[in-house]
Amino acid sequence: MSEKPGLQHRCWSDIPEEAMKGTITRRLISAEHMMIAQIVLKKGDDVPRHSHHNEQITYVLTGKLRMLLGEHGEREIIVGAGEVLVIPPNLPHAAVALEDTLDVDVFSPPRQDWLNRTDDYLRKDS
Repeated sequence: MSEKPGLQHRCWSDIPEEAMKGTITRRLISAEHMMIAQIVLKKGDDVPRHSHHNEQITYVLTGKLRMLLGEHGEREIIVGAGEVLVIPPNLPHAAVALEDTLDVDVFSPPRQDWLNRTDDYLRKDS
C-alpha cells in the first residue's frame, strides 16, 4: 500500500514544547485543513482576550478553565476535565486556568499566526 500524501503518525512527547506567556506551553500538529494543539497551563495562567477566523474546539483533559466570551467577557463558562467547548469563528474569548490544566485545542483551518509565530497576544507577559 502506498503512503497517502499528508499522512502523519506523531507522538506528543516527540514534539518540542514551546514556551509561551507565563508558564503556558504548547505543542502543535498541523494538517492541511486543521490543527491540533496540546496546551499546558498552571493555575493562574491567562490567555488574553483575542479572536480569530478559525473555528475552535477546546477539550480539557485535566484541570479547569474559566472562559470569558464576548467583546467584554460578558459570558463566563467554566470548562472542567472531560468537558468540551466549541468556539465559533470571530467570537472574542479569553481564558484563566483555575487549576493546573492540560487541554487540547483543535482549529479549522490551522492557525497561521501560531505556525508563523506572530501570535503576540500569547507571547507577552502583561
